[in-house]
Amino acid sequence: MARRRSEGASQDRGYKVAIVVSRFNREITEAMVESAQARLRGLGITESDLFWVPGAFEIPKTVQRVDRSGRYDGILPLGCIIQGQTAHFEHICRTVSDALMRLTLECETPIVFGVLTTYTEEQARARIVKGAEVAESLVELIRLRKSH
Repeated sequence: MARRRSEGASQDRGYKVAIVVSRFNREITEAMVESAQARLRGLGITESDLFWVPGAFEIPKTVQRVDRSGRYDGILPLGCIIQGQTAHFEHICRTVSDALMRLTLECETPIVFGVLTTYTEEQARARIVKGAEVAESLVELIRLRKSH
């Protein structure tokens, strides 16, 4: 049985995380950032840099550039795509999802998926806590990478 590390483990304190976040649906994404940063602090990670981009479409390219900088132990992309009246929603969701998946396979830096894809604003608001959930997943991946 695997042992779970205690929250705020001292070896996590030196980790540096990049948060790439979309300004589109900013009220939601700002709350996601707050949720993620609070969880990171709870896990002992106090150093994170924010990279704001116009929308979800711009997240993957920025994640790629952040990875290439070699300055971060993990990358946390956060965004919120809410369905509108056109097919634009489906195209952006698929494009962003596919691009981030490709980056997780190509990049050495751990990357998680923190982009909400919802049908309504209510659904998005109910999922703001996703910021904390993906932050915790990212720390787990960083620990795994550092241990191997």
